[in-house]
Amino acid sequence: MRAPNKNTPEMMATNPDKSVLPTSRRKRADALRILAMDAVQQARSGHPGMPMGMADMAEVLWNDFLKHNPANPCWPDRDRFVLSNGHGSMLLYGLLHLSGYPLSIDDLRNFRQFGMKTAGHPEYSPDIGIETTTGPLGQGITNAVGMALAEKTLAAEFNRPGHEIVDHHTYVFLGDGCLMEGISHEACSLAGTLKLGKLICLYDDNGISIDGEVEGWFTDDTPERFRAYGWHVIAAVDGHDPAAIHAAIAEARENADQPSLICCKTIIGFGAPNKQGTEATHGAPLGDDEIAAAREWLGWDEPPFVIPEVISEAWNQAETGQAAERQWNECMAGYAADYPQLAVEFERRINSELPADWASAADAAIAAIAEAGESVATRKASLNALNAFAPSLPELLGGSADLTGSNLTSHSGSSVISADDASGNYISYGVREFGMATIMNGLALHGGFIPYGGTFLTFSDYSRNALRMSALMGIRTIHVFTHDSIGLGEDGPTHQPVEQTASLQLIPNMRVWRPCDAVETAVAWRDAIETSTGPTSLILTRQGLAHQPRTDEQLASIRRGAYVLCDAENPDLILIATGSEVALAVTAATALAEAGCRVRVVSMPCIAAFLAQDEAYRESVLPAAIDRRIAIEAGVTGLWYRFVGSAGQVIGLDRFGESAPAGELFRHFGFTTENIVAQALRLLEKG
Repeated sequence: MRAPNKNTPEMMATNPDKSVLPTSRRKRADALRILAMDAVQQARSGHPGMPMGMADMAEVLWNDFLKHNPANPCWPDRDRFVLSNGHGSMLLYGLLHLSGYPLSIDDLRNFRQFGMKTAGHPEYSPDIGIETTTGPLGQGITNAVGMALAEKTLAAEFNRPGHEIVDHHTYVFLGDGCLMEGISHEACSLAGTLKLGKLICLYDDNGISIDGEVEGWFTDDTPERFRAYGWHVIAAVDGHDPAAIHAAIAEARENADQPSLICCKTIIGFGAPNKQGTEATHGAPLGDDEIAAAREWLGWDEPPFVIPEVISEAWNQAETGQAAERQWNECMAGYAADYPQLAVEFERRINSELPADWASAADAAIAAIAEAGESVATRKASLNALNAFAPSLPELLGGSADLTGSNLTSHSGSSVISADDASGNYISYGVREFGMATIMNGLALHGGFIPYGGTFLTFSDYSRNALRMSALMGIRTIHVFTHDSIGLGEDGPTHQPVEQTASLQLIPNMRVWRPCDAVETAVAWRDAIETSTGPTSLILTRQGLAHQPRTDEQLASIRRGAYVLCDAENPDLILIATGSEVALAVTAATALAEAGCRVRVVSMPCIAAFLAQDEAYRESVLPAAIDRRIAIEAGVTGLWYRFVGSAGQVIGLDRFGESAPAGELFRHFGFTTENIVAQALRLLEKG
């Protein structure tokens, strides 16, 4: 059991003895404290306690160890710094400003204000040194696991003897909240298994959260927990002693075989004499009186947002950063001389550029799949697409949450990454859906990879917040969600997704593809690979689906999200469908034609792509004059009324499924040609 954590002013020095520390070191840390409390006070909201408590740790890490160049925040071999406890964002903003990144004092003065770079929680901004969006606790550390894994895998692929062009660390600040979130278990367990030795985490063990002293609800023996994961743990470090912090980080850096957790005992709100050590400093401004007392306690005489020049100069890291990058550039030049092809490939990958021949290779692969006309489950079609595309894309880094044989995410060239051999391109994530999605975010953020991962669609719920974060950051991750409906069958309603596709559609900047056959699946994969500004969810079937014949024009139109698959002259009814229901719409249209009805069938595999088209194209597919419309999808119906309007209807499923064979379930819930025909005839009669 975790020992009680009484990190109070009485436990540690009531006032820092400045005689035992270099003035510049203490003052550098105090500059972070002052900026944090002043910015929060100015905004009348924020979290001053964590920045004030972790300032000494930050000062040591950033000035003694962190390899970075403020003049080039995106330098490929920089160390990554992740503030997992993102509510303490002013710590990061203070570090970036003082170190010389393009973050001005006015940005800090306007903390949490509209349109400024200094949002309430850090938002991914690589141009100013913010490596990832954090705030939802636990996701920062998990992103960092992905970053450290990317470093290890890129190093295994590109480094050569005497040419270590990939050689950097990932550092994380995290607190009790991150460790209470279950996601930290998923990610840290895998990090230990994969021996991510360049991942170093500094834990702010201050014993306080919003509700007060955490010993009432968090008594884990955290050091032993992480030792059980296979981590290197350095316990009971005084988080206000720079020498102890320095020694701990140096020790962690020496261990290349284990990720490290440095447990730092700190006082939340350190420097605020009447509130430090209590929850009063966690999530509210200190107030004018306490800030005045803190200035006196710290011996800080400057007014708000004024940093003495001597301290600013002590913080500025332009010269050391440029020297570090110059050294790497020299290393890279030698590498390019000895391994020119590898150097060109590394540059392409790290710059997120697709191969020069990618477009022609993708065209050829899709044409071949269309020519084959194979009728298969779209999960199998997804594997076929991977087998076709992967040889051209070594940056594809796949995986599955212990469902590889069901998701079919391991292509013919897949090789599993292990602790002792990181040169592969496939990750066995284990039953860690949330962890997988957040690690994928970290892989994408690091650069050099296009990560994809698979699980059942119903388990996208476990991954939900990570999916939202990838969309918010606008990063390319590809989620392979199989077993997409009641077509799953006998496993029953716990595993049969009915609301998940619609819920994914609600995430801004998330492209959701539900293809109807092998051809649409290949096009969906291509679109996902080429969409670098956000994530994609591929919604795939377990059951086999019929191939749909197309003209060249129809094939080209798939990328537009919706297109006319079957048509009649002057149609008076439109059937709109996705996925497994497209074939039903086609057979229903044939039956309706025999009954004298003129029917257009629209396949709409990607709503987001369709809505991004110009008005003329949207009108050509769904003319406003044809208001008799039926949308068909084996899921909840609400989203589809946008396309069918008040005169149309939706054949869907606004309830949970049942446990039975798939065919029986489709008949029971009305996903049959006969029911669609009957509903269409009734709708036309109303007209």
